[in-house]
Amino acid sequence: MKILLLGKNGQVGWELQRSLAPLGELIALGSDSRGLCGDLRDAAGLAATVRAVAPDVIVNAAAYTAVDKAESEAEACRTVNAGGPAVLAQEAARLGALLVHYSTDYVFDGAGEAPWVEDAATGPLNVYGQTKLEGEQAIVASACRHLIFRTSWVYAARGGNFAKTMLRLAGERERLSVVSDQLGAPTAAELIADVTAHAVRATLRQPGLAGVYHLAAAGTTSWHGYAGFVIEQARRAGMPIKVAPEAIAAVGSDAFPTPAARPRNSRLATDKLQSAFGLVMPPWQAGVERMLTEFFEK
Repeated sequence: MKILLLGKNGQVGWELQRSLAPLGELIALGSDSRGLCGDLRDAAGLAATVRAVAPDVIVNAAAYTAVDKAESEAEACRTVNAGGPAVLAQEAARLGALLVHYSTDYVFDGAGEAPWVEDAATGPLNVYGQTKLEGEQAIVASACRHLIFRTSWVYAARGGNFAKTMLRLAGERERLSVVSDQLGAPTAAELIADVTAHAVRATLRQPGLAGVYHLAAAGTTSWHGYAGFVIEQARRAGMPIKVAPEAIAAVGSDAFPTPAARPRNSRLATDKLQSAFGLVMPPWQAGVERMLTEFFEK
């Protein structure tokens, strides 16, 4: 089996290089790869690459993810998040390949308190969410075999992330303010990658499993709760922490205005995923603890 991976250097793409390797021959590309095109902005180059490689599976982990910047760069964002996936879907349909694509909870408007199910009505609040939805729609319209995974609050041990930012600030400041009215589940890139590999193998054997799935860790927290958990773990590990637990203030989203509106409710129901593939999503705390252990040991 031949697998073409796009976005190899991103958080999820980096982990996918590990998880997909045992499934077959893996050709992993970044936007700056030479010889073959991994740049979602280059429609012709992208199509030519898929035809040259002729993969059995295409995994697209590339995306425009600068949520606030997208408000002023709508077309650049749309080219990557909608145009690129549309080309991949057309080529996948032509080849009979399975296309794996990652989307986001931002396709929803964040209303209510119930976890979002896959067939809930969409209603993006920002350009990023709208373009990700358009990417989904293009894939479905192509009629190619596909797995679309909507994820939320993705993090990885590699590179910067919210937890590392909180740890740095907690070591510098005696008081912190963190948003408490946005709710979701921090989800590790390695979990997403491992579930992807499992789902790809299962879907190749049972094509009826193709479709849209929500993929997130179990449980719910706020950014404030996430920060408190991370800082307490650091305190227990003996890291120098200035801020006291009671000095981490819970504030509303309006305390930190941003160009792009964020959904308040980012909970994703994963029942469909767990049932279809025989999986159990671990609690979000387990993945965060694992990531922090790697960070503390450096």
